[in-house]
Amino acid sequence: MTLFRQLYSLLFGLFLLVIASLGYVQFNETRSFLSKQMESDLNNASHSLGLMLVPALEAGDIATVETLVNVIFEGGYYQQVQLTWMVDGKQQTWNNAIRVQGVPQWFIELGFFPTIERESTITSGWIQLAKLKITAHPGYGYNELWRIMSNTIIVFSILFLIAIITARFGLSWILKPLNEIAEHAKSVARREFGPDMKPPKTLELKDVVEAFNSMSAQLKQIFNSLDEEVSQLRTKNLVDGVSGLPNRQYMTGRIASWLSEPSSGALMLSQLTWLEDVHRKYGYQVRDETIKLLSQRLQEDLSGAGETVVARISAYEFAFLLINVEREQTSKYLQQLLRTINQEMVKAGCKPNEDYAIGIAERSSAGDATVSSLLGQADNALQLALREHKTYHWFESSEQQLFTREQWRDKLVDAINNKQFRFRWQAIQQVGVSKYLQREIFCQLQVEDKQVHAGQFMPYVELMSMGSLLDRCLIEKIVEEQLVDKVEQPLAINLTHQSISDVKFREWLGQFLKKTLHRGLLTFEIPESSIYSDNSACEALCHVIRDNGASFGIDHFGRQFGSMNYLQSFRPAYVKLDQSFAQFDDNERNTELCRALINVARGLDITVIVTGIQEQAQLDRFIPLKVNGYQGFILPPEELK
Repeated sequence: MTLFRQLYSLLFGLFLLVIASLGYVQFNETRSFLSKQMESDLNNASHSLGLMLVPALEAGDIATVETLVNVIFEGGYYQQVQLTWMVDGKQQTWNNAIRVQGVPQWFIELGFFPTIERESTITSGWIQLAKLKITAHPGYGYNELWRIMSNTIIVFSILFLIAIITARFGLSWILKPLNEIAEHAKSVARREFGPDMKPPKTLELKDVVEAFNSMSAQLKQIFNSLDEEVSQLRTKNLVDGVSGLPNRQYMTGRIASWLSEPSSGALMLSQLTWLEDVHRKYGYQVRDETIKLLSQRLQEDLSGAGETVVARISAYEFAFLLINVEREQTSKYLQQLLRTINQEMVKAGCKPNEDYAIGIAERSSAGDATVSSLLGQADNALQLALREHKTYHWFESSEQQLFTREQWRDKLVDAINNKQFRFRWQAIQQVGVSKYLQREIFCQLQVEDKQVHAGQFMPYVELMSMGSLLDRCLIEKIVEEQLVDKVEQPLAINLTHQSISDVKFREWLGQFLKKTLHRGLLTFEIPESSIYSDNSACEALCHVIRDNGASFGIDHFGRQFGSMNYLQSFRPAYVKLDQSFAQFDDNERNTELCRALINVARGLDITVIVTGIQEQAQLDRFIPLKVNGYQGFILPPEELK
């Protein structure tokens, strides 16, 4: 029971007790007063009748006696008059049938008033003429008592109703700060820290509010400090101190994560030996300042080339990862990169197009590339460019493309229209329990008797802006094939960047989920990069998903260099730690970074799933960090049966 109901019930009971007590006192006082009044009336009636009967008794006039008795009956509530003559002992009795009007019979039968009798002797001088006995009827008492108590109950009821209503509104007003405290406490429990509450006028509640505000501020500070700790650990572990760019460890992990996803792109390695000339001529301080300025220019001038990662992997080597691009886009990026490097060389007093080289390796569409093989291809191209004194060199692969871009367009449009995709799923295992948290859905495509995995066709889906069409097709097919009926765990569906930013897709998804019976078993994964690039679109999509009974999670959690504060507003059901963290070296600094990231999510009661787990040794590193689940080829994807 709520505090309001407890106080309200207490006031209700106390007021009811007071009303009942007042009613009881009023009832007894009224009854006592009426009893005395009826006794007094009976005495007066007996005395008056005795005086009036003297002449009639002396004369023996019976008719006059009867007349006088009838007068008494008519003037009050008397039910019997009995007259006994003293001369001969003759007795005469007159009865009066009285009916009390306006009083319920059950009230009369309660017997609040006893029958009152009064007996007296009628005398004339010293001679006793007769004995007179009058029996009063309690009808007058019941009549008056019923009238008075009825009016009293009506008045008390009105007062009681007014008091209860007043008490209800009064308590609501008095306890309003407590309600605000309760809502604030619930928000704090959900790790939602809004503005401080205004202190109420009630002193006791004022102390409580100030205590809550203080506690909320301290908790908010704790979570902010966790976010700051993550930023500091990222800077310490994953950022080069001179250039401010990601370092080799981050780039290696990012390449591994990129290769595990269906995507396309290229890797460039550059060796800028002209920076050594700057060091030799002007010293390390000028060299470091030149590196810093060059890094800023690289990030600014190349930011419009799509999703790219620029890293400094050694003293004079830089790496450029281009994601979801084709050869034509890579070539444009390369030309812009050459232009930027030459401009900075001129500023540093060096000759352009000398003392540097770039090696380019494109990702294989076969999907069998590894981090070491891709880095090796890019390094071979770089070394060849250095030997031949060229500014760049492409690593030429003997692999032939499965289809041209236009052929892919036709085949994908046909596959989407006819829903020709097939599914596999991968289990996400709960840590420490033989139970699955969820299953993630992967799609495949049958093209000309060939099984094509997502890594081969998804780059073309992104390049040709067909992401929202594909997502609609896959979601409909998952429901049509009743995959949610085959498992007890939620099914995780990855959404493309285009779907997230597409208003029409959000509208369609909302209508689709409303008509879906098992929408509670559908969960959608949003990449963290989309939150940083288009926060408003992600927020709108999350509202559509949550409002229609489904759930969502954040994929690639921790990949981006940014604040984790978005977790407080988005409140995902789970986050999936980026695969790059599973590839990091097992050392104390990397462990602390992973621990800080996990603590940020767990502090908001968000389930944490680590991805990219290939073997037990990797999993053993994360178990002490209190992750909830794990995913990777330690539990490989399974064909749907």
